[in-house]
Amino acid sequence: MFKNFLPDHMFERFDDVTPEFLLEQDIKYLLIDIDNTLAPYEEALPNERVVNWFAELEKHGIKSVLVSNNHADRVELFNSKLGLPAFADCHKPSPKRLAEYAKTIGAEIEKTSALGDQIFTDVWGAKKIGARAIIVPPIRDKKTLFFRFKRWLEKPFIRKYKKLHKEK
Repeated sequence: MFKNFLPDHMFERFDDVTPEFLLEQDIKYLLIDIDNTLAPYEEALPNERVVNWFAELEKHGIKSVLVSNNHADRVELFNSKLGLPAFADCHKPSPKRLAEYAKTIGAEIEKTSALGDQIFTDVWGAKKIGARAIIVPPIRDKKTLFFRFKRWLEKPFIRKYKKLHKEK
């Protein structure tokens, strides 16, 4: 059960996940969260770093789909500069929907990874469909009691990942 919440990889920022790294890991498809993974909630449009990163992924043949639990207006506006397949109100970690969204880019699940900032939505959702999971720290986290509690619950999984992946 514990392994369902452990990411396969952790990075400091989304663009540390390079096309070269992905291809070395035989990852050719990405299910990507928006909020606090690519941009803070307050940023309506992707910045130049985000746009350039997606261009690099595409150049290397890596297919991406945006999967967000946020509402359609947020996702559509953010995606307006990217033009990717994008889905709102995803109900992550719903495996049915994530598997469905992966199919829109022709993803082979064994060559697919989710990229996000949350253990209980992004990592767990990926694991439920048999994909790998890459996690990054939230860019600018909400300070509500709910989010603080959720981040507190994630800490044991982050510690376990770091313990398992210590450099020798």
